[in-house]
Amino acid sequence: QAQLVESGGGLVQPGGSLRLICTASDIMFSFYDMAWYHQAPGKQRELVATIRDDGGTYYTDSVKGRFTISRDNAKNTVYLQMNRLIPEDTAVYYCNAGAYYSDFVPGIWGRGTQVTVSS
Repeated sequence: QAQLVESGGGLVQPGGSLRLICTASDIMFSFYDMAWYHQAPGKQRELVATIRDDGGTYYTDSVKGRFTISRDNAKNTVYLQMNRLIPEDTAVYYCNAGAYYSDFVPGIWGRGTQVTVSS
């Protein structure tokens, strides 16, 4: 059964860094466009970054210049390097395996990993 498992979340001080990892199983990983979303308490889930099967990337404005999405098809893994973290980045971060049509269409969800930015 297709599965995505996130890891790498935790508690970090403002200005710090974290690297989130999402490992996929039982899917043709290299054929998928991959994404990271986040959901803060009381808010809707929002798209943070995507990486297409050809390596093209997209970032929401609030993370441009601070976050980097990358993928390793040999390891069925997608990463989100988060630098210069701010309290507003606090959320549960979810990995998604989907596809681009005119926009990114989410498909398979992971269970999420908590990121807390606080002093």
